[in-house]
Amino acid sequence: MTGGTRVRDLRLVPLAGLVWAMSLVGVYIPEAAWWGVAVAGIVGVGMLWRMSRRGEEPRPRGGLVVLLALAAAATALTAALAAPARDAAASLDGRVVEVVAEISSSSAKGSDGRVWFDVQSMRAGTLGSPEPLVAPMRVGVDPAAGLDLGAVIRVTGDAMATDAGERAAIVVFGMRVEIVEPAQGVFGIAAQVREDFVTRATRLPEPGAGLLPGLAVGDTRAVSEELNAAMLTSGLSHLTAVSGANCAIVVGAVFWFVGICGGGRRLRIVAALTALAAFVVLVTPEPSVIRASVMAGLAMLTLLCGRPSAGLGVLCLAVTGILISDPWLAATPGFALSAAATAALIVLAPPLSRGMSRWMPQPLALAIGIPIAAQLACGPIIALFAEQQSLIGVPANMLADPAAPIATVVGLLACLAAPIPPLADLLAASAWLPAAWIATTATVSSSVPGGTDLVVPGIGAALLVAVLSGAIGILLAGATPFRGRAAQWSRIASVATLVVAGGLLGGRMLLAGPLVGTTVPEDWAIAACDVGQGDALIVRSEERIALIDTGMEPEPLTTCLSALGIDRIDLLVLTHFDADHVGAAGSVAGRVSTVLHGPVESDDERRLLAMLREGGAQTVEASAGLHGTLGGAQWRVLWPRKNSAAFPAGNDASIVLEIAGGGVPRSLFLGDLSAVPQRMLASQLHGTYAVVKVAHHGSADQDPTLYAQVRPSVAIFSAGADNDYGHPRAETIATTEAAGALTLRTDLQGRILIGLEDEALTVWTERQDDVPDEAVGTAGVDDPE
Repeated sequence: MTGGTRVRDLRLVPLAGLVWAMSLVGVYIPEAAWWGVAVAGIVGVGMLWRMSRRGEEPRPRGGLVVLLALAAAATALTAALAAPARDAAASLDGRVVEVVAEISSSSAKGSDGRVWFDVQSMRAGTLGSPEPLVAPMRVGVDPAAGLDLGAVIRVTGDAMATDAGERAAIVVFGMRVEIVEPAQGVFGIAAQVREDFVTRATRLPEPGAGLLPGLAVGDTRAVSEELNAAMLTSGLSHLTAVSGANCAIVVGAVFWFVGICGGGRRLRIVAALTALAAFVVLVTPEPSVIRASVMAGLAMLTLLCGRPSAGLGVLCLAVTGILISDPWLAATPGFALSAAATAALIVLAPPLSRGMSRWMPQPLALAIGIPIAAQLACGPIIALFAEQQSLIGVPANMLADPAAPIATVVGLLACLAAPIPPLADLLAASAWLPAAWIATTATVSSSVPGGTDLVVPGIGAALLVAVLSGAIGILLAGATPFRGRAAQWSRIASVATLVVAGGLLGGRMLLAGPLVGTTVPEDWAIAACDVGQGDALIVRSEERIALIDTGMEPEPLTTCLSALGIDRIDLLVLTHFDADHVGAAGSVAGRVSTVLHGPVESDDERRLLAMLREGGAQTVEASAGLHGTLGGAQWRVLWPRKNSAAFPAGNDASIVLEIAGGGVPRSLFLGDLSAVPQRMLASQLHGTYAVVKVAHHGSADQDPTLYAQVRPSVAIFSAGADNDYGHPRAETIATTEAAGALTLRTDLQGRILIGLEDEALTVWTERQDDVPDEAVGTAGVDDPE
C-alpha cells in the first residue's frame, strides 16, 4: 500500500506456495508423490549442474530455483514415505479392530456423545492380533477419565477409512477403551492443572463460566451447545479454541511484563519464548497448537523486535517447514486460517491501525486493527468451505476481542495460582467478567435478524467475500495498493461496494425481522425448513405450532422459526435421536410445551429430554395409537409399535405422524423409516394423503407400494445441498412421481410452505427460480377416505 508502508521482501512467497501445492498433490493423489520427488529432484540437480558447468557465481534466481525444487521434493518425499503405513491402516476399513496408540491431541465431545481425539498408533489390527503400525488415527469413545495427551490407550471398535486429504488414516468408533499408561511428566501435571481450572471456573455463574476454560486453556467441554452455536453465528468461535491469537497474547504479555521490570530485549525474547513453550504444554501440544504457536511466536517476535518487514519471509519459512514435516496440514482449513491470520497480523494490521488512528487513540486502533485484519484475511477462506457466513463477525469481534487478552492472561494466572486456592479463586473470578462479556456479545449478536446467511460454499462465495474484505480494508486503512488515479478509483469503488452491500444487508435484516410477515404467505399450514442434511418441519393450525424434528445445527432452525414469526412451540416431535433430527433441540428449550419422542437408549438422549423438561416441557414417549389435537387439527401416531423388539431405537423406530383438519391438508410424516417397517405400516393406512414427507431424506431404502397406496399430491424431500449420501436418490423421486406427487426439495428450493385454499394446495418456495412452473399454484387433494 502507499502512504509510507514498508517495502516487503516477497521472494519466499513462491516457496511457500509451491510447497503448499505439492503438499496438496501428495495427500490427494498419493500415487503421484514419487513422481513429484523425481521431477523436483531432477529440476534441482539440473539447475545445480548448469550453474557449476558454466562456472558462474551463484545467482539469487538460480539459488531460489534450487531451493524451490529441493523443498518440493522433500514435501513429496514425506507424503510418499507415509503412504504405505496409511494404506495399511486404510485396509482395516469395515473391520472390528484393536489399536494401541498414544493420544496426540486434546479431546472434544462430539454431537454423537462420544469423546473424540487424535492418536498415533503403535499397534493396530484385527481383534486380538494387532501388529506394529505407526499411523495417525481419529478415535471416538464414550467419556472416560484419563484420556489426556500423552496417555497410551488400547481401544477396540469399528474402523472406517477416511477420504483422501484427511490427516487421520482411519476413524475408529470405539466400543471399549482402557488406559494402558496414563500421561506422564509435564503432560500429567498439565492435565491436572487444566482439570483443576475447569472445576474452579465452572463454579462461577453463567454467562461466562463455561466459556472461561476455552478462552484461557482451550478446554471447551463446559461450553453449552447454545453458546457454542451463538459463537459460531457471531463469528467468535475462534476464541473458544487455542489459536495464534492466544499464543500471541502470551508472547506479548510476557514481553511487555519483562520490559517494565527492566529486562533487556534479549531477556524479553527468551522469557517470551519460554512462556510460550509452557503455554503449549498446558493447552496440549497437538499439531494445531504447535503450528499456531510457531506462527504467532514468529509474527510477534518480528514485530516486537522492530523487524516487521522480515515477518512475511519468516512466516513463509515456517509454513514451508511445517508442511514438509506434515503435508496433510495443507488440506485442513485450520492451517489455512492460521497462516492467513498470521499474515494479516504482519501485513494488514499495521496499515489498518495507522488508518484508524486518524479517528481514535493509537493503542485502541492497534487493539481493534488486529482482529479486523484477521477477520478480513480469513473471511474468503471460510467462504470456501462453510455454508454459514456471519455478516456481523467484524462488529462482534470489535466488541469481544479486546476482552479476550484479559480473560486469557488472568485465566492463565489462575491456573498457575492453583497451589494457593484463595488467590486462584480470586483470579478466576476476575477472568470471569471479560468471559461473561464475550458470551453476552455472542448471544446478543447471534440473535440479530439477518446476522448470518446460508451460502453455497466455493470459489464464487470466496471471491465475493474477498471483494467486500478488500473494500473494508481500503477504507479503514485510508490507503490502497495502487497509485495515482487508480488509487482514487479504488477508493470510489470500495465506497460503492460497501454502500450496495450495506443496502442489501439492511433490506435482508428488515425482511428477516420487522417485515418478516411480508415475505411469506399468511395462510401456510406446513413448512419444511432448509436445515441442510436433516429434518425440521412445522405444522400450524389456528396459530398452534408443531415442530417435527430440529435438524442438526441451531442457526438454520432459528432462522426459519424467526422468518415464520414463531416464538412458542406447542408440540415438539423428536422422531428419533439421530443428530440430524435432534441436534438443534437445545436451541428451543424453554419454548416448548409438549415433547413427543421415540424410544430412548443412551444417557445423552436422557439428558436432552431432561433439559427440555427443565425448560418447562412435558415429555411423552410416543407409540402407535397416541393421538391429540393441534389447534383445529387432529394428530395421530402410526408408528412405532409399543415395546417392539423387532425394531429397536433408531431409524426404524421413528415416530410416524398423521395430521389433518383445522386448515392442515391430510399429511403423513415418515421420519427415517426404511422399506421393511414401511411395508408393515402400509397395512394400517387408509385413503390418500395430500402431503407426504418422504422417509430418510429420500434414500433408496423405500417401499414403492406405500407411496403408490397413499398417492400423495406433494412429496417433500428434506436434504442438504450436495450431501455425501446422494439424497434424494433418483429412483426414490421416480417412485413418488409415479404415484402422482409433485416433488419439492429443500436442497434445491430452500424453505417450502404449503397451504390449503378451497380444497386445493398452494405452494410457496424460498428459491422460486429452482421450482418447475407446475410447482407454483395448486395441486388437487383427494378425499381422505
